[in-house]
Amino acid sequence: MTWAGAEKVLDILLARFPHAELFTTVCFLDETQVTALRGRTIRTSFIQRLPGARRHYRRYLPLMPLAVEQFDLKGFDLILSSSHAVAKGVIPDPGAVHVCYCYSPMRYAWDMQHQYLRQTGARGLKGALMRWQLHKLRLWDFASAQRVDHFIAISHYIQRRIERFYRREAEVVYPPVETDRYRHDRPRENFYLAASRLVPYKRLDLVIEAFNRMPERELIVIGDGPERRRLEALAGPNVSLLGYQEDAVLIDHLERTRAFVFMAEEDFGILPVEAQAAGAPVIGYGVGGVAETVIDGVTGVHVPRQQAGALCQAVDMFEGRQTEDPGAFPSLACRESALRFARSVFDAELGKHLDEWLPQAPYAPPFSDANSASADLCQS
Repeated sequence: MTWAGAEKVLDILLARFPHAELFTTVCFLDETQVTALRGRTIRTSFIQRLPGARRHYRRYLPLMPLAVEQFDLKGFDLILSSSHAVAKGVIPDPGAVHVCYCYSPMRYAWDMQHQYLRQTGARGLKGALMRWQLHKLRLWDFASAQRVDHFIAISHYIQRRIERFYRREAEVVYPPVETDRYRHDRPRENFYLAASRLVPYKRLDLVIEAFNRMPERELIVIGDGPERRRLEALAGPNVSLLGYQEDAVLIDHLERTRAFVFMAEEDFGILPVEAQAAGAPVIGYGVGGVAETVIDGVTGVHVPRQQAGALCQAVDMFEGRQTEDPGAFPSLACRESALRFARSVFDAELGKHLDEWLPQAPYAPPFSDANSASADLCQS
């Protein structure tokens, strides 16, 4: 079970509205497993009772728009949806205000459709059927976005995607990062660190390929996932894959690493911020969230292309800067950069917008996605 980025946001939303009801497509955890759910009224959709929903709820994606539209939200003053798939598609009471905290428009239905179809191996009749389903999903996704009164995006990158795909304006409130968990003043050691779930879009293959070309530099990779065997086969003798590690181990490595390496194109990306909170500079692909969270030349280096060669050049540039100036990329500057995304900042920014939009609304049910908050809630 994972209680990660989107779930941490949900945790804060639930704390802000202690009497709110939680509506979600599926939920297979209870309050003994997640403290944020204690004493909470949780209402699930009919997908919860379908065969295999516990393990394979994603297969019911074509039914999720119908599922969220069946929730009866009559009588609520505020609907606060935590969404990167279908949660925003609930049908609100005419007197309610609907605020959507949006992690992203559905990537697999919009700009990542072709990559999604390649990864699923959808060809022939199956491929044609999936394309038709995604076409219908896009139509619903756009139409349901018009039911939202106010959008909040997790980054300026997502703000632009909301404008492009939904034709809607959005405010930006960055997700909260637990910056207080980290020390920034520990001595730096001579290894580079990468950490994430081992899935294709994280581009750990590219990171490993780059460090294979730099055998004098050590790379440690923390994380597990379906790509692990392939990545282990790619790794040279200077690359160590540690698999899944407890938070304490990850924190320890972040506090000691020479730099954190991150080549995914993320909507926000919490790990690069956590690395900076631990005083570590970030060498990362300078598109998406990294472009907003890492200050190029101050708290890290932006890599211009998702290519192994470009990453090698960025590492050379990073080390060259440190050779010329041992005080380059100071840990304190990294730490201060991360504090822009502290939980207290998130809570204040969110509260400011809610107070503006809802001066009379005392109570609300957060509705969470099966593919954001509840996706991980049902992984036991």
